[in-house]
Amino acid sequence: MAMAMAVEGGGVGSEPEVVSIPATPRGMSTPEGTTTPPAGRRGVGGTTPARRMVEGLRGYLEEVGHLTRLNPQDAWLPITESRSGNARYAAFHTLNAGLGFQALLLPLAFPALGWSWGIISLTVAYFWQLYTLWILVKLHEAVPGRRYNRYVELAQAAFGEKLGMWLSLFPTIYLSAGSATALILVGGETMKLFYQIVCGPICSPSPISTIEWYLVFTSLAIVLSQLPNLNSIAGVSLIGGTTAITYCTMSWVLSVSQPRPPTVSYEPLAYTSLGSSLFSTLNALGIIAFAFRGHNLALEIQATMPSTFKHPGHVPMWRGAKVAYALIAVCLFPVAMPQGGMLTALYAFHSHDIPRGLLAATFLLVVFNCLSSFQIYSMPVFDSFEAAYTGRTNRPCSVWVRSGFRVFYGFVSLFISVALPFLSSLAGLLGGLTLPVTFAYPCFMWICIKKPERFSSGWYLNWGLGLLGTAFSLALCVGGVWSIISSGMKFKFFKPPS
Repeated sequence: MAMAMAVEGGGVGSEPEVVSIPATPRGMSTPEGTTTPPAGRRGVGGTTPARRMVEGLRGYLEEVGHLTRLNPQDAWLPITESRSGNARYAAFHTLNAGLGFQALLLPLAFPALGWSWGIISLTVAYFWQLYTLWILVKLHEAVPGRRYNRYVELAQAAFGEKLGMWLSLFPTIYLSAGSATALILVGGETMKLFYQIVCGPICSPSPISTIEWYLVFTSLAIVLSQLPNLNSIAGVSLIGGTTAITYCTMSWVLSVSQPRPPTVSYEPLAYTSLGSSLFSTLNALGIIAFAFRGHNLALEIQATMPSTFKHPGHVPMWRGAKVAYALIAVCLFPVAMPQGGMLTALYAFHSHDIPRGLLAATFLLVVFNCLSSFQIYSMPVFDSFEAAYTGRTNRPCSVWVRSGFRVFYGFVSLFISVALPFLSSLAGLLGGLTLPVTFAYPCFMWICIKKPERFSSGWYLNWGLGLLGTAFSLALCVGGVWSIISSGMKFKFFKPPS
């Protein structure tokens, strides 16, 4: 928040109140050029019937929003179809999007960084991404008469239509569709572990294959994806956030409650050369960056909220986001410190020490969280499918068309999971590729849209963080590629683990 206040003091805090608008109701058109009368003239003059009528109309406009030209298509799409969100929904969605299986990969970063630098890096990344989230929340309604409901829309407004599309399309597609694919991998393999723990030696003679578990997980995810819009999955996000908090806590508590196995060392890894140490450090930083995903959904979450002159949508959105990220911090830091992948370590080292019921419950919570995260990360893809359909046909999707899109997407994600089973092992590289969405682009967007005074504190802060984030992105991609080469990872297509 100190950084946020610094930016507000950097020439942008004195700007007029942001004007925000609600979604266009179905069947209503908006008069072109209609605007809200100036607020400063309210209450001047006599109390004639005409004056009272005008004053009543002005009060109504301030309550319900600003009449301007809107795209009626927004009322047909999953993200903007319902504008009944609130701070609780924002907290549920933000927690579900920001905390998940990627938290369990954080311990893999600490052997290269060491305890001290690992904690410092995680702390800096946490506050950096919290600041850029604040930027996105503010920029959602930064232009009077316009709400940027999707990350790509804001990028186009800041960088230009073509450049914004090229810069933001790939990382946001990966963070949505790629995360759904990774969730199938993690969810399916965790279901298999849960089955093995529950059944024990009874199930070993006829085990179910990993691909079959992927299919089971995908089928459950498709059934759950039939909920129509982002607001309708608020309960699903609550379940996802709650299960993530629970299994993160159970993972580190169960691990530290057991004695350290004699073959496990908590000392930082020793490297034979400076190059090996440097690239391993970069790969570890990429894993930390990958842990802070979810910013590609911030604008979409805020789009589900009503926004008026008196009650702008950024207020409940930021309130919910602060609660969510306080809980995320409580989970991420304890999980990051035990070294080694948490689920793998639990099963490999403590499956005989921990009661089977607790171990099975932990894995089951991971499955529930993956199913819930699949919904919120897939919603922007569903929105894109339906936007293309409604733009071509000029009518909303029927129930069958909407359902067909979601079934198709689910099985395409399943196909990619089977074809690329090594995808979840590329966390360092993928963290570098998607890092600008969280750490760099929002800073440049603030400069392009808010235009802070040159050489002010806000100007220096955002240019510095934006350029540093871009440089880190390039460096982390190099570190991720080196890690793949040095570890001898073999890309086995269409060969998931048995």
